[in-house]
Amino acid sequence: MRITDIRTIPVEVKLAKPVYDANYTMATKPALLVEVETDQGLVGLGEAAHFGGPMASTAQVIEHELRNYLIGQDPRNIEYLWEMMHRRAYKHARGGIVIAAISGIDIALWDLRGKMAGMPLWQLLGGYRKRVPAYATGGFYSEGKGIKELCREMATYVKHGFRAVKMKVGRNPGIELSPLRVMDDAGKCEVTLQQDLNRVAAVRNAIGPDIKLMVDANGAWDVPTAVKMGRAMERYDIYWYEEPVSPDDVPGSAVVASKVGIAVAGYETCSYGIVDFNDYIKARAVHFVQPDVAWAGGLTETLKIAYMAQAANLPIAPHIHGSAVAVAAAVHLLGAVRNGSMAETVYPAHALMTELVKEPMTVDKNGDITLSDRPGLGIELDPKVLKKYRVK
Repeated sequence: MRITDIRTIPVEVKLAKPVYDANYTMATKPALLVEVETDQGLVGLGEAAHFGGPMASTAQVIEHELRNYLIGQDPRNIEYLWEMMHRRAYKHARGGIVIAAISGIDIALWDLRGKMAGMPLWQLLGGYRKRVPAYATGGFYSEGKGIKELCREMATYVKHGFRAVKMKVGRNPGIELSPLRVMDDAGKCEVTLQQDLNRVAAVRNAIGPDIKLMVDANGAWDVPTAVKMGRAMERYDIYWYEEPVSPDDVPGSAVVASKVGIAVAGYETCSYGIVDFNDYIKARAVHFVQPDVAWAGGLTETLKIAYMAQAANLPIAPHIHGSAVAVAAAVHLLGAVRNGSMAETVYPAHALMTELVKEPMTVDKNGDITLSDRPGLGIELDPKVLKKYRVK
């Protein structure tokens, strides 16, 4: 069996209303799909992260650099192909966009492997559990969303059956080194630190004491602010404190982790696979390890990160953001390893999660996702929907 083609498919859906985290504006939900085709007619499906830049940049790396290395290769040699792609790009990109591009191809190769074996990836990669708990990620800032609207949103997740929810904090222009100084839409939906604390307090009251509540600062705070805010939020029984400081500040995250009585989670923006996460784990700078399968090196590299975390007695809670393809890859990983935590999900899911594939993963009334026994990722693109959302 040989690889005959690798291609990318950019898709995008417009949101009804822009939302904001501590740094960025999200007016659409884009995704860069990857297909790996073989001479036996099998096609593997993957997704590559493109966060922070245009999809065309990542697509360029896949189609005009990595593709050339892989045409004619045996797709079953996944570890070899990963190393080949990485080493040949080593001198000009040891992380970032190249690792994201490798991720999309790697997920597609594993989808192929599962189809060849007739096994779902959660079993092929380890086979630990078929049901994976999920949490609802939301609580974004948006125009017209006050505390009342925020609480109604978070309570809706609980009503559906989620036993854990996550909200955003950190959109504070008045702090030192605020990333908002150079971001688009600075000035929109900004709040003070006290207003963020008020938002957290209100949500805890709205969802009650028995639901796990996580907060995500998206790396926007400096260490003193993160420590101060973390200590102030302890009274609200926060389950984890996500990306409290810049992902480049490993020692700073370790300080926060040692001084705040909340588990620190991170850092999806560490995009150099085991190299980045090894630093965080060794420094005890995180309590929940959060790689993104489509960003940190695909299933090959993220599985190794999971094992590193397991050796340190730490759970893995992957960042999941994208289409139904990235969701499937991450949830299969969580079903494969024994230190898997919860799956991040968007509810109600946008069209790239619900319509793009014929049998999308869904969260049941108990807040769980049940993995199927279909081979590989267990999903198939819907050609009509793909055409509808494809970026020209």
